[in-house]
Amino acid sequence: MGMYKTINGIQHIGVGVPNHAESWKWYRQNFGMDICFFNGAAEAPLMQIYTRGDVINKQAAMISNLHGGCAMEVVSPISFKSSDAKFKYELGDLGIFCTKVKAPNLNLARKKFQDNGTKVLGNIETSPIDEESFFITDPNGLLFQIMPSDNWFIEPKKEAIGGPTGVMIGVSNIDASLKLYADILGYDKVLMDEIGVFKDWESIPGGGKKFRRVLLTQSNKPGGGFANLTGQTYIELVQAFDYKPKKIFKDRIWGDKGFVHLGFDVRGMSALGKDCLLYTSDAADDSLRV
Repeated sequence: MGMYKTINGIQHIGVGVPNHAESWKWYRQNFGMDICFFNGAAEAPLMQIYTRGDVINKQAAMISNLHGGCAMEVVSPISFKSSDAKFKYELGDLGIFCTKVKAPNLNLARKKFQDNGTKVLGNIETSPIDEESFFITDPNGLLFQIMPSDNWFIEPKKEAIGGPTGVMIGVSNIDASLKLYADILGYDKVLMDEIGVFKDWESIPGGGKKFRRVLLTQSNKPGGGFANLTGQTYIELVQAFDYKPKKIFKDRIWGDKGFVHLGFDVRGMSALGKDCLLYTSDAADDSLRV
């Protein structure tokens, strides 16, 4: 029997934070991430390739929102002090720049964030495919795009916030990157492919420049044991034109502050590993972790 693989979709987003308890509390209160699959301190030997060969120790909790969406793995280092980038990274820089989070009602969600003191960037704006959204930052300065959704596991109240639905990733070459995200990982359905300066990005760092943006989802229906909870997931690739991008995690390691990895629900890991080994495109930037 030949090797096979199935990518069931995004399972979770890894979020590196400097203070585990405070950050988890914020995600619980603001994103409704109140279901905990695990929480504990442990070494991370499997991440040595991303931690300069050292085995680090970290606190990690996998949390979810029962209304629907992907999980978040909140990771905080114990054996070293979390560091931020030494520069103000912006849209187009290489790596996971932003996490998408869904909500049933954007106006009520925006008001909720404003009322509780969350930093809200700009107004509700419309994308080239007429999808509204707005942006916020959490207390650690990490960027989240709040998106509309009518796809829920348990129907939420109108003022509620759901879980993550995907990410925005800065890449150096979208066409080359599609070999990974579309051909290997199965995010092969193009919902948007536009080049320009975009009004819905004007409020975020670096968002006033010219970009190519490609919004992807899976043509296959999400599968796996968590499919009804996670729902449809999205990857938006961003390529800068008039800006030389930097690596968001330049001179830093896994566990430092930021979106540290993207976790997929996979059946057939050996086959996926083989496909990834064959993938040698120059778009495979070492700041992107699968």
